[in-house]
Parts: sequence; C-alpha cells; structure tokens
Amino acid sequence: QVQLVESGGGLVQAGGSLRLSCVASGRSRYAMGWFRQAPGKEREYVAAISLSGGNTYHADSVKGRFTISRDIAKNTVYLQMNSLKPEDTAVYYCAASLRTTMGPPYDYWGQGTQVTVSS
Repeated sequence: QVQLVESGGGLVQAGGSLRLSCVASGRSRYAMGWFRQAPGKEREYVAAISLSGGNTYHADSVKGRFTISRDIAKNTVYLQMNSLKPEDTAVYYCAASLRTTMGPPYDYWGQGTQVTVSS
C-alpha cells in the first residue's frame, strides 16, 4: 500500500504563488499526477510526470503558470503554482500510478490539500 501525503496548500492572493508537495511512502518510484476539484465541479486532471521526471504534462488551464517536478531521492513530487487566479481555488490531490507510463488511471491518492485564491 502506498501512502501519499500532500502539503503546501493555503490562502493566497491572486497573482501569488504556492508550492505543493506530495511525499510517497516506500522505496518504489511511481508515475505521479496532480488533480484538483472545486466545489460543485468535476475533478480536473492538472499535471503529470513520468517515472524519470523527463516527461511532463500540464493542462491547458494551468500551462505556463504551474510546473510539476520531482525529487527522486526524496520520493517527492512538487507542483509549483505561479500567477494564481481565483478559479484555481480547489482541493488539490496527488496520485500515483503502478504503471510505467505517464498519465491516468492512477492507483493511489492523497488526502488532498486546500488551495484558496482570493481576488
């Protein structure tokens, strides 16, 4: 069983930045992703990163503002969020895949961290 623990959420003004972290338990490396869900909306696939970190994906809604990265030694994935907008307000979840390819579906999920962007 893999445990994913997110941190780094909080309240920030529009235009500000936050960096989310997700630590995966165990020694195995996983392809990882970030999702978000705003109240009353479906879960949105935000970003993904491959096992090696060499390949990444960012949704059009965050491209140019958010960057996914990973520190293999720390088994940690990050989501750097810049130029935040009120519409970025959501609970952000990280996810891990047992497959070697990047992207959904994912097998394990974190508990989520709240990001609130004020206007």
